Amino acid sequence: MNDKTIRIGSNELYFDIGESSPPFIIAELSGNHSQDYDLAEQMVREAAKAGAHAIKLQTYTAESMTLDVDSGDFVINEADSLWAGEQLFKLYQKAATPYEWHAKLFSLANSLGMLAFSSPFDEDAVDFLAKLDVPCYKIASFELTDLPLIKKVAEQNKPMIMSTGMATISEIEEAVSTAKSAGCENIILLKCTSTYPAQASNTNLVTINNMRDAFDCQVGLSDHTAGIGVSVASVAFKATVIEKHFVLSRDAGGVDAAFSLEPNELSSLVIETKRAWQAMGSVTYGGSAAEEKSKQYRRSIYICQNIKAGETVSRSHVKVVRPAFGLAPKHLETVLGSTAKMDMLKGTALDWSKLVVKD
Repeated sequence: MNDKTIRIGSNELYFDIGESSPPFIIAELSGNHSQDYDLAEQMVREAAKAGAHAIKLQTYTAESMTLDVDSGDFVINEADSLWAGEQLFKLYQKAATPYEWHAKLFSLANSLGMLAFSSPFDEDAVDFLAKLDVPCYKIASFELTDLPLIKKVAEQNKPMIMSTGMATISEIEEAVSTAKSAGCENIILLKCTSTYPAQASNTNLVTINNMRDAFDCQVGLSDHTAGIGVSVASVAFKATVIEKHFVLSRDAGGVDAAFSLEPNELSSLVIETKRAWQAMGSVTYGGSAAEEKSKQYRRSIYICQNIKAGETVSRSHVKVVRPAFGLAPKHLETVLGSTAKMDMLKGTALDWSKLVVKD
């Protein structure tokens, strides 16, 4: 491992996250389980089949998120929102993952080879997750300015993944400084666009490089766009973690279904981000070792019409064709006007030993 690599998990089940490994793919269950435990279990199993490295839950109750008020500030009034007109309290009630599910879902995920963790939304949730010995913690983008929560999480001595969402650079600085001051050095920031769904045009992936330089830490992507194109593109900016919301079927609904991946798409995400990571490589010219055999199919100079010893080589005698066992095409002008040392049949690869070159 290099110095920037972060190991998440235990001796029995862990992943090394960093530029020397393929992107770490997180399937976010969110509230897409619609509070049906059997459905949640099936989601975990399908995420494992798709090749996800981790599943993530959200740990909160409606009471810990907001107030039970059905007017004014507590109703979503944006007309273009997926949840327009929803009362916040009721929305969180139906999206929450019951606390009693966590241990069972975490255990199932681990048995299937995936890590499992969550986003706590208040300090009691942190204590609850600490008792389950989660391998890391995720801070949601809307909680990035909740510095007391970040301090509490950092004190658990586990890696932290933090979505940046609409945060300014100074707000990210405060969050990172708070985490480090509380003893957490293993921090991964996620570039995130906090619209649901997000558009590729406002994702601004180039920010990943700037964020990495500014905060000297790994940076990934929490992607709310449709499909996998944006996530795959983020690999070119060395995103080490990619988080996508997950659903078994968008047609079946779920609070986040509109911007969630289905199992076949999640599988494609795992495959294509790994391919993109493999493709990055290093600055290379002259072909790779794997291309060496292909050089024989370049062009070279061949006899295309039988010629006798002593004859002058004319354009009718030679042709530049594939393969490349003859003289390189750049020598054509020198070959023309030379004298054949021997009889040569059509299909003879030319080399200097077969010619007397004129002065």
